[in-house]
Amino acid sequence: MEQPHKRKKYKTILWIAGVLLLMLMAAAFYAYRLIYAPLSPAGTVYIYIDEERNYEEVIRQLERKAALPSEKIFRLLADRMNYPERVKSGRYAISHGMTMPDVIRLLRAGNQSPVNITFNNIRTREDLAGRLAGQLMADSIALLEALRDPSLAEKQGFSSETIVAMFIPNTYEVYWNTDVESLMQRMKTEYDRFWNDTRRKKAEEKGLTPVEISTLASIVEEEATYADEYPVVAGLYLNRIKRGMRLEADPTVKFAVGDFTLRRILYKHLEVESPYNTYRREGLPPGPIRIPSIAAIDATLSPRQHNYLFMCAKDDLSGRHNFAVTHAEHARNAARYQRALNARGIY
Repeated sequence: MEQPHKRKKYKTILWIAGVLLLMLMAAAFYAYRLIYAPLSPAGTVYIYIDEERNYEEVIRQLERKAALPSEKIFRLLADRMNYPERVKSGRYAISHGMTMPDVIRLLRAGNQSPVNITFNNIRTREDLAGRLAGQLMADSIALLEALRDPSLAEKQGFSSETIVAMFIPNTYEVYWNTDVESLMQRMKTEYDRFWNDTRRKKAEEKGLTPVEISTLASIVEEEATYADEYPVVAGLYLNRIKRGMRLEADPTVKFAVGDFTLRRILYKHLEVESPYNTYRREGLPPGPIRIPSIAAIDATLSPRQHNYLFMCAKDDLSGRHNFAVTHAEHARNAARYQRALNARGIY
């Protein structure tokens, strides 16, 4: 009787062992499927890791944006792959089909996805710092401090007045966590690339440096509402420079006063003492009054050939200008414009 009992007990043990093995296999298969389950975000999503490199924030972003199959399994894998101690800042692309090990390897290696930064229509340093900060990890205060730092400007071959000329409006591919100094160096590289031999030769033919061309182009762009007037306005100012005349450019007065919204330049504005007031100072101001566009720079390098010396906004307030060769003709244009302002109550 003892032998059948032993056999029965042995069968029970085998059965239990078999069930446990099946359960373990099922659990292992389930874990395997979770580990290598493809993520299913809605298209490519981006994880942003700032200078704090907060591991918990990384997981929160992955859960919210990338639909992690299992946070618990991700944490186990991340610990096993030594990721929590190796979090790197940056912008990372997570695409459909990646697995959790793929994501961890990507983040751990710091394989960032670059961003395209764009800036145009920029007047002030504050505007530039704000525009860049909206596209990069660096904050606007750090960027603004760099733009105001004379030593950083000098390092790139500029002054605190001319540093904005180094920023050529365009689209550039950089890493999101690019630090401020590296960004400055990159912009200097792009500046040197922009100012090729052809452009430098054109500037030299006019007796101006690239920075002086940018300074004049900034005035041209502020003066002309429409790009098709850029070459005409540039030619006019170059004519005045050749004759030794003051530029007498209204935009420089607005810059000196600190108010670009002025609709009407009054005598009190013309009397403002500033190196940027071209009604009182001869030659070009110390630096650009805005960041000129490529179109304005090229128009200044290739101006329209004419004899105009004066310009005045048209009395239809369209933003276009009447150009004149003589002061008498200019005075008539100016009188019509003043009457138009008076009629509309613009003082």
